[in-house]
Amino acid sequence: MKTNVVNDLIETGSIRTENIELFSKHTRDKRNLEVKIDKISGVIFIDDYYVGKTEFIQGNYKEYNKYKFNEFENHEDKEDSVRRVRQFKKYILNKNICDFGCGKGSFLRLVNEHASKVFGVEIQKNYLNLLNENGIECVDDIKKLNTKFDTIFLFHTLEHLPNQIEILNQIKKFIKPGGKLVVEVPHANDYLLSKLKIEEFKDFTLWSQHLILHTKKSLENFLKHAGYKEIEIHGFQRYSIANHLGWLKNKTPGGHKSELVNIETEELVKEYKIALNKIDATDTLIAYGSL
Repeated sequence: MKTNVVNDLIETGSIRTENIELFSKHTRDKRNLEVKIDKISGVIFIDDYYVGKTEFIQGNYKEYNKYKFNEFENHEDKEDSVRRVRQFKKYILNKNICDFGCGKGSFLRLVNEHASKVFGVEIQKNYLNLLNENGIECVDDIKKLNTKFDTIFLFHTLEHLPNQIEILNQIKKFIKPGGKLVVEVPHANDYLLSKLKIEEFKDFTLWSQHLILHTKKSLENFLKHAGYKEIEIHGFQRYSIANHLGWLKNKTPGGHKSELVNIETEELVKEYKIALNKIDATDTLIAYGSL
């Protein structure tokens, strides 16, 4: 399937063809799939490859094991879902909200009692069925929802889409005047990738399903091009210093779930995240757009 990735990046001025060079000869799951980078802007992308909707509908890559509705998918799912409820509280409380690419729906389950109404959009069949069976309306296409929302969330979904600006335009039609779009994506300038340049992390984090690793500027460009206003882009660090120590020590993920967390104090974790934000090297970007 032909993607719009490069066209969207060029059209928005996020990359220039003369600046493109090879970043990696492979991803963690495709040994012959090249990953490119704009050496000036820092945007990382995959040119003209898309795994296809069938992969996402079946969801075999997630190793789904008939999770119960009230269970989290894993440690990260729990941490992220709980954090997002707290972080985006003002966009949730008594609001009509939609989680686009909601996965198993852990976030929607947690906010269900705080929001006015919650909806999900998810094409993975077993997750979609699980949510509907437990009273949360979920569809596989946002165009099937006959409502408009105060807030639409995209948590680590945009980077999977081969037509990102088209989808951002489509989503805009389902946001109320004055409503918000909140987007969370992985950051191309992740400290482990751009500064420490840990090859094992590079091999781990580059994935055929992540078609663009955005910078602050490219993400802003996409939202502006799709017609959003009052755009704010912030760096955010999901993984703690123990995770980074794990990569430095063992060259593997999971440091945040190991004995390395013993070094962490609340103040250290906070200050480390602040330090990464100051140099624009967080692992995540969070964007806000309004209508």
